[in-house]
Amino acid sequence: MLQIWALEGIAEITPGTDLVAVIEDAARGQLQSGDILVVTSKIVSKAEGRIIEASDREDAITAETVRLVATRTSPTGHATRIVENRLGIVSAAAGVDASNTPEGTVLLLPEDPDSSARLLAEGLRARTGALVGVIISDTLGRAWREGQTDSAIGAGGVAVFEDLRGASDAEGRPLVVTMPCVADEIAAAADLVKGKASRLPVAVVRGRADLVGSLELPGARSIVRPAERDMFRLGADEAYAAGYAAGAASE
Repeated sequence: MLQIWALEGIAEITPGTDLVAVIEDAARGQLQSGDILVVTSKIVSKAEGRIIEASDREDAITAETVRLVATRTSPTGHATRIVENRLGIVSAAAGVDASNTPEGTVLLLPEDPDSSARLLAEGLRARTGALVGVIISDTLGRAWREGQTDSAIGAGGVAVFEDLRGASDAEGRPLVVTMPCVADEIAAAADLVKGKASRLPVAVVRGRADLVGSLELPGARSIVRPAERDMFRLGADEAYAAGYAAGAASE
């Protein structure tokens, strides 16, 4: 049986906060081996001091961007940039976020979410004696679908995929490409109890101990599809423009 609950009593996080101590205190001795903690990236960014002035947001987006995927201007004149950031994640505004931040500031994503997740998992294992895993989550949009959902951007001591290739389905047919991204599924499920405005940035997921293991397991960076297998590297308008320009140049 899968159980998911949010940890209460976590106060505002500031640069230098010991997140291991904060999470251990909020857990109140509840953690067991096999538990997976889903930690909102915002509190990791705050603890790591990834805070900048809001007036610098557009420059920060540019600095965090390695590739522009698409840009659109709304009827109100607001420009939205969909970009690939330095972590390989494709998202709006490179993950630079103005929600749930101190007035006049915005947050950058953690410098290395996988490393941050591993350090949290290592620290919690040492302090509690429980073999736990950690997923760091962030809210992302989805191509072809409205709305957003939480996804894993960092993972420590947790298998991010459940590889079912080579197994059989319920009818005995072989599974050829089935490889659920369980880290994303767990991140999304945890957000149901954490919410976006309830100040509950950490959730515990119990019931998938089979996914918890070595701190050397591949992190969430392995979820990012390599460029050579990315069939949708550009927005529709951008792809058309690039193709038109290439065709004109060859004439």
